Order: sequence, then structure tokens, then C-alpha cells
Amino acid sequence: MYTKQQELQYFEQGKRFLENESPLETSDVEPLRTIINYADWKYYLQSEPVFSDYEYDLLFKKLLQLETLHPEMITTDSPTQRVAYGLSERFNQAAHLVPMLSLDNTYNAQDLYDWDARCKEFAGTNNIEYCVEPKYDGASISLVYENGKLVRGVTRGDGITGEDITANIRQIRSIPLSANFDAEQIQQIEIRGEVVIHKDVFAAYNAQRAKENLPPLANPRNAASGTLRILNPEEVRKRKLSAILYSISYYTATAPEQTAAKLDTHYNAISRLYQLGFPTPHEEMKRFSAIEDVIAYCQTFEDRRDSLPYEVDGLVIKVNHFELQEKMGMTSHHPRWAVAYKFKARQATATLLQVVFQVGRTGTITPVAKITPTPIGGVMVSSISLFNEDVIREKDLMIGDTVLVERAGDVIPYIVKSLNELRKGTEAPIIFPTHCPDCEQPLEKTEDEAVWRCINISCPSQVIERLIHFCSKDAMDIRGMGEANVKKFYSLGIIKDIPSLFRIDWDSIKNLDGFGAKSINNLQAAITHSKQQPLHRLIFGLGIRHVGETMAKTLAHSVTHINELFDRDAAQLMTLDDIGPKVATSIVDFFSLSENRLQLHELKTLGINLENNLNIAATTQGSLSGKTFLFTGTLQHYKRSEAEAKAEAKGGIIVGSVSSKLNYLVVGAEAGSKLEKAKKLGTVTILTEEAFLKMIEA
Repeated sequence: MYTKQQELQYFEQGKRFLENESPLETSDVEPLRTIINYADWKYYLQSEPVFSDYEYDLLFKKLLQLETLHPEMITTDSPTQRVAYGLSERFNQAAHLVPMLSLDNTYNAQDLYDWDARCKEFAGTNNIEYCVEPKYDGASISLVYENGKLVRGVTRGDGITGEDITANIRQIRSIPLSANFDAEQIQQIEIRGEVVIHKDVFAAYNAQRAKENLPPLANPRNAASGTLRILNPEEVRKRKLSAILYSISYYTATAPEQTAAKLDTHYNAISRLYQLGFPTPHEEMKRFSAIEDVIAYCQTFEDRRDSLPYEVDGLVIKVNHFELQEKMGMTSHHPRWAVAYKFKARQATATLLQVVFQVGRTGTITPVAKITPTPIGGVMVSSISLFNEDVIREKDLMIGDTVLVERAGDVIPYIVKSLNELRKGTEAPIIFPTHCPDCEQPLEKTEDEAVWRCINISCPSQVIERLIHFCSKDAMDIRGMGEANVKKFYSLGIIKDIPSLFRIDWDSIKNLDGFGAKSINNLQAAITHSKQQPLHRLIFGLGIRHVGETMAKTLAHSVTHINELFDRDAAQLMTLDDIGPKVATSIVDFFSLSENRLQLHELKTLGINLENNLNIAATTQGSLSGKTFLFTGTLQHYKRSEAEAKAEAKGGIIVGSVSSKLNYLVVGAEAGSKLEKAKKLGTVTILTEEAFLKMIEA
């Protein structure tokens, strides 16, 4: 869904928003939404969080504050209008019986005092009993039992609908497959909980992976979340997952009043689940009548978090009596009667040993700090990106410094600051190179960027990264030519640039490990197939700065042959959709270089397609000429890519998002936020799939 470039861009933008203490503008609304949607995607779908919970909450609150001040800017697809985001397409979907809401977060005593005051206001009483339990750091699940039998296990998903992972849930031995709910006369019940991995089990599993020369799993939470999405239940069983069930969200009973009398509080409900054989936080659950006692417990509990068998990242405080919970209600995002008290971010100190400078595909020089290997939040951290020279200067970093490193659940750790009060006088300044660390050519830096670049397109590091990008799935899709093989072939001199991919001496690789006759035949076939890829894939594969997949299509559809781009100036390019001055300048710079023109000439002689294979007359004079299309939801008659191709064949233009420039939104089954946004705009024509088919057949 996101390219590596986009991921880095949104991560850096998010960090800038977090560091910005000045008032935000209305123009910040869309960037904040984009960053939060990206963070949700990484957290819920990829199990690879990029912001700490605290940072995410700050970003969310900044957006919420902006929308509160400017309610006219609220859209139905804003992250503030939903619980969360992300469903895998590998499992069937199942609706929760009750929405699975998030929890609001607190970080200090004052936050809890404020929450207590709100609770008393909504409950209409000062006599509230609170129940406190650990906040387990795992993967949220919802279990449904009918007539005492486990019938469904579902991931949290988007809070309304989740992934049906019943087969995997059955592999977790701590979860009963049946329970005696007859005593409470319960017919159907929905139970919420968290799938976790015991710390010792996690350590042993990673030790075994190390023996097998496999990379370790990142941390217990990501391991639990990722395991639940494994399609093979047998593999799930091997990972020895556990579960903690912490709430009853819904039930039906033959004698509702009698059942409700027994399950009148959260504490009693969890105690009864424990008696029925469910794993619950019963040992750690405490009840308090005063918020001061809750706060004291939170502070003492944090000191012993590491002694617990499972990872916890805070405590959950709930109003104990269900009658008061019902009276207090909930917002669209979280219940008013519960809140999470989050522990301090995971931090550790380390020694900054050295800084190495890496060269990216577009020549970007990225400083990477090498620190003493340091365990943070279950992960051994030894390398940390410093992004650019400005970060080094702003944080006043020196080689030999003791630095504070924070992970806070993130996959990407970062250096918070240098503890310069601990300096001994032997530290050395970090010297940012003036020349490329690989090819030794002078570096350049433009006024509008924070990064230094190597502009030598023949720089070996850039060549390798460009080759990897060129062969990638979304570009020329040369299967079998992944990162490892690209680096191996380049180091052996088998390939040296993009054209050399199509001149491989196959006899030279027959004796390489892993390259038998079948592997070679498959790679040959993939390279041959790539020669006829559509022009937009080639343009994307060339790695032009600021040109992504959609932009590559725009460029490809504006020409009959790629050579026509040689003579386009910035003004001409900016007449195309979504091309501004920066992108136009980058395109002009790329095609004006003689080296790039010679490369394209070589590719032509090697049989690579450099033409727009669409019928140009059709695209300029077709019945849909100049009309923009976007597809959303699940189509019944065609894959989305096939439908897009049919629109393009008639002259239609495919765009990537809903905006005032969109003419037609084609809606399939289960259409989501794009449909709502299009309705809100009021200028977009919404078509069913059948109406679209009639349009292209006309």
C-alpha cells in the first residue's frame, strides 16, 4: 500500500508534527490524517508500529483539536471518526457483536484526576468504585461462545469487523473450547481479550531461530499479532501463544435479570470467567473507591512490570459497576467509563560508537548511528537512523557520547538526546562527509532539502539500489532478482547497470550456490517477460525522484514513446495532472542527462518496450477521453487492474484519490471511505460496476 519512500516521508512528517509546539494551521489537517492512517496501517495490518503509543496519541489529539476548532473540516473518513483501520484480505471477515472500541490514554496523575472528575459528572455520583488491571501488550481478540461452545475467534480489525481466525484461536491451549455457561443461563456470549506470548517462550523461540540462522522476531506483541495471521494453524500451535481475557462485552440469557444480578460488576464478571476456566487477570485485579488509591497503585505497579511473565505497557482503570458504565456511555472512539494509564516509554542508555553514512537510490546520504547493542522493549538495538546532518547538530551528538535511546514499542528506535553532562573530554565530533563515502564524488545540498546527495548516477551504492528498485514487483517485476541476488551479481561483476540485466552471461552463474537449471530458467523467463512490461512500469522502475506509480502512469499516458519526454520542459509537464514545479524539475533533470538517454537507447536495442502500448487514437479520441476514474470496493466481473485497463483503453485516466478533479467513482461491494468522501464533495459521479460496464461497452 505504501512505498518505502512514502513510509519514510510520513514517518519524518510525523516526527516534525511531534516536535512542533506552535499552533497548527487548517492546512495541517490532511497531512495529519495521512500520517495517522499510515501509522494505523503499520500497527494493525503490518504489526510493525512506527510511532510509540504516546506519540500516536499526541498526533491523534492534535488532529482532534484542529477538527474541534474547525468542525467544517471534519470528514467521514477522518481517523477521528472511526476506531481504527486495517483488515487483512487473507481471512474471512466477521462482525463483532458489539463495537470493539479503543481506550483513551492517560500518562500522569493529573490526567487520572481529570478523568475521575469526568466520570463523576457523567455518572451523576461521587461514589464510584474502580477496578484496575494490567494492560497486556499483545494482539486484541474477540471470542464468541454459543451454548457453551467456542464458535468464533475474531481479530480487532477496524473495531466493527475483524478477521475470522477461529482455526488459529483453537491452537491456543489456554482458551477453553467449551465452558459451562449454563449456570448463568447464558446462551451466547462475547468475550474480549489479548493474545500474548510468555517472555520465556519468546526468548526460547528466538534462540531456536538463531540456531537455524533465521532472523529473530521483533518483540512479543508483534510476534503474537503476526502469528494470529499465519495461515497454517500448525505453525500457530508451535509458537505456544497464550491469552488473557479481560471483559464480557455482550451476552444473551434465558433469565436476563437473574444473570445480570450475578454479573453486576466487572470484577464479578472476570472472577466468574476465571472460575469457568478462562485465563484472566484475576491475580492482578484490584478495586479502589478513591482515585488517589488508583494513582498510588499505578505508580507502584510500574516499578514491578518487568517481574511479570508477560509484557505490559500500562494499566486499565474501569468503572466497576455495569449500571454506571451503561449510564456513562461512550464516544465514537472510546468508552467514557474506562481509561488506560500508560507507563513511561521504554528507554535505555547506550554508547554512540560510530556513525556510518549510507547512500540511497537517489543519492541521499543517511547517517546511521552504531551504538553498543542495547535491549529495549524486547529488541536488541544496535543501529539507529539519524536521518540527516541537521539531526546530528540539533541533538549535539558526538562519537563516544552516552545517548538516551527510546523505542516505546516502535520498530524504529531513535536517539532522544545526548547525555552531554557525562562527557569525559575524549568524545569526537561527527564529521559529515563532503564527498560520497562510496564513489568519492562531491556531495550537493539544495536549499529546500535537509539532505545531502551524491549526484553521480554511476555511484555503486546508487546503482545497486536502482537495480533493486528496477527489478521490484511494482516496477519491472523480475522475479528471482531480489535484493540478495542483485547484490551478489553486482559484486561478481555479472551486472553493472540496468541494461546489463538483459545481457547476463548465463554460463557464469551455473556454478553459483542456489542456481540450478530450474532457477536459471525461471530467472531467464522473468527477464524476458519484463521486456514487454507497460511503459509506466519502466518509467517507475527508472527511479526518477518524486515519480511514484501513479505519476509514472500519468507520464506514460501523455506520450507514444518515452523519447518524447526528452524535449518536455517544466511548463509542459505541469499541464499534466498532479505535477507541480518540484516534480516537473526532477523529470526534466532526469531526461536531460546524456547518461540516462544513452541507457534508454541501450534498453531499446535490447528489446525493452519504450512505447505506450495503448491505442493513442483511442486514448485521445475515445469515448472516455480525459475523464478521470477511481475504483473502490470489490468488483464482481473484473479485477480492479483489469477494470482500470478497460477505462484507459477508452481514454480514461486513473487517479489515486478522491478530489475535485475526479469525474467518476466506480463502486464495488463493501466500498468504504472513498465513497463517503465522494458523496460529501458532491461533484463526483458515482457509478455501480454495471453502469461502468455499460459505459465502456457503449
